[in-house]
Amino acid sequence: MDSKKQQQRSIKKPKLHPLNKHLGRYDFKVLTKACPELKSFVSVNKFGDESINFFNPKALKMLNKALLQQYYGINYWDIPEGYLCPPIPGRADYIHHLATFLAEHNQGNIPKGEKVTCLDIGTGANCIYPIIGTQEYNWAFIASDIAETSLDNAREIIHRNHNLKDRIELRHQENPNQIFRGVVQQNDQITITLCNPPFHKSAKQAQEGTQRKLQNLQGKKPTKTELNFGGQSNELWCKGGEKKFIKNMIKESKQFSKQCQWFSTLVSKEVNLPAIYDALKRVNASTVQTIPMGQGNKISRIVVWSFLQ
Repeated sequence: MDSKKQQQRSIKKPKLHPLNKHLGRYDFKVLTKACPELKSFVSVNKFGDESINFFNPKALKMLNKALLQQYYGINYWDIPEGYLCPPIPGRADYIHHLATFLAEHNQGNIPKGEKVTCLDIGTGANCIYPIIGTQEYNWAFIASDIAETSLDNAREIIHRNHNLKDRIELRHQENPNQIFRGVVQQNDQITITLCNPPFHKSAKQAQEGTQRKLQNLQGKKPTKTELNFGGQSNELWCKGGEKKFIKNMIKESKQFSKQCQWFSTLVSKEVNLPAIYDALKRVNASTVQTIPMGQGNKISRIVVWSFLQ
């Protein structure tokens, strides 16, 4: 066997973090009991397993409600029509990877409780990272967004769940060209920041990317409903795309090096890593670490950096 084929055979499907509660198949009997509204979307697929139509926006949203209620004690969760409906297992993975990363710098123990303050850049209407982080590790969260509509929805989620109250502080980023400035306040001391940056460079590219992804998965042209579902403009794209956004984040992070112990971001495109490492070198980051992670059928990674010695 030649080395290329041997290398291809050795590549394993990306796996979720071992602490992730969503490692196995969805148990729809348990989930429909937690959220009876999900039941009408569940049917038996061609393999004889209970499942839902993952291309149906209403079914996906109901699945998220069930997962959040069953595993995180969230009794109310909703997003406006057309807003990003996050895959819960992948979002939970980011939180668990940050937890084990912090443990590496805490004598092997995952730090829990209010002494850990996280800053979620671009929390969105779904507020998903603060929800999972508070319920899994009792961390405190500052959550920012440029869209007031998103913050209003996140505020409603927090207000209607007693286990989220006083755990998440929402802040509006008034300047879309800034990331930390205008959000991080003078007396803030932040343990780690996290971000799922906009992926695409333009609205057109975001639409084409969604269409291509759905067509590859379904084998047919997606409907208008499917294309319109899954994210507002600020959630999916920004000028310059992921690479430009992260480079701006890195440049600005230097100014907050004494208030933030660690900075982190998801990086979806591996091709962007060299430019990101170069940007980190330019600001003299003292520590840089890349954490590989699996999200569904794709491989992603988290880049973490610090200016502290």
